[in-house]
Amino acid sequence: MLAGWRERFNSSFTPEKYQRLQQLLEERTGTRLQFRVAETPCFLEPELLQQMVCSGQEMALQLIGSERYMQDSAAAVPERYRVPQESRKPLFLAIDFGLVRGEEGRLSPRLVEMQGFPSLFGFQSVLSQAYVDAFEIEGCGWFLGGRDEDGYWELLRQEIVGPHDPEQVVLTEVTPLEQKTLPDFRVHADRLGIRVLDITSLKKFGDGLIYETGGRKVPVRRIYNRAIVDEMERKGISPGFDYRDDLDVEWAGHPNWYFRMSKFSLPYLEHWAAPPAVFLDDWMEGRGRERLPEDPEQWVLKPLYSFAGKGVSFAPGEMEMQSIPVKERRNFLLQRRMRFEPVVETPEGPTQAEVRILYLWPEKGALEPMISLVRMGRGTMMGVDQNRERKWVGGSAGIFPEW
Repeated sequence: MLAGWRERFNSSFTPEKYQRLQQLLEERTGTRLQFRVAETPCFLEPELLQQMVCSGQEMALQLIGSERYMQDSAAAVPERYRVPQESRKPLFLAIDFGLVRGEEGRLSPRLVEMQGFPSLFGFQSVLSQAYVDAFEIEGCGWFLGGRDEDGYWELLRQEIVGPHDPEQVVLTEVTPLEQKTLPDFRVHADRLGIRVLDITSLKKFGDGLIYETGGRKVPVRRIYNRAIVDEMERKGISPGFDYRDDLDVEWAGHPNWYFRMSKFSLPYLEHWAAPPAVFLDDWMEGRGRERLPEDPEQWVLKPLYSFAGKGVSFAPGEMEMQSIPVKERRNFLLQRRMRFEPVVETPEGPTQAEVRILYLWPEKGALEPMISLVRMGRGTMMGVDQNRERKWVGGSAGIFPEW
């Protein structure tokens, strides 16, 4: 989107530099990547980037300040996953934007979705630096909020580890060594000294939790949870404790916000950057139909609690919507489909960029933008899974001229 930067990058690109990028990532994460990284970073105009940052902050504050939303979203947490001692707001926020061409040809962000759940805070820091090193990019930054790398990791340390012994802070996931996000886990472990554990390895001990290592029982003081409920449900996996237990354990990112600040929030938003959305059960009962265009080609059907584009359907038909059981329809929504602009010029043709702003929201602090994550793709779906056979697409980083 910065034409001069794009032209210089494309003209100096070589396959050897891209290979160097991949080597750096494997060296610095200590693992082999199982997803595609794009050949290029995304060069973002500071003004457009700031527009996304501010829009995300405005929408999050609008939701937290809405009594109706707070009541309804509290009821959206399934009873079996309702964790006590909920925080007043999500510690982590990831807000995704696509780009449309607005008035006078200017690019403008539009919300895709938001989630109150951790994202790739560790990997994106490494990826951004690796792009700069491999392609010798000068005069740029990637940390938001005026931070440098030390300030970025210090704030993450304060909110993930806190005052605890890092050995007693655990990053939990379902079979973490098999996850594509393992490089991110290893960066967190390296920078923060915390343990990466399968969530099933945590065991209840008295009114707390422990894990075992080297014959020792180590008490768990704080959990940085990365286990996705949707995956546990699909695989029939149960953690070694009951989410409903009132445990003497802190959460770095309270699990209830996975449900509360999610696609569930989209129908409640009134913001110029948020495409209108309606819960499927409301739609089928005739409520909210004035919010969407009459043409089904302009609709997209999304399940509320799934990742990586699973279950998304474009231009859904009446039979498809009717086939969803009545009791499940509250877990789906219809949203106005946005036609996102391919804005990144590459040797393979124009490519779309979906930009995720990652925020940290300390309990006693303001909503802080931290870093961006970019997914580049061509076609209807932007995820790395849907673009794995193509070039100049995949996971990427947002880089901007030094402010």
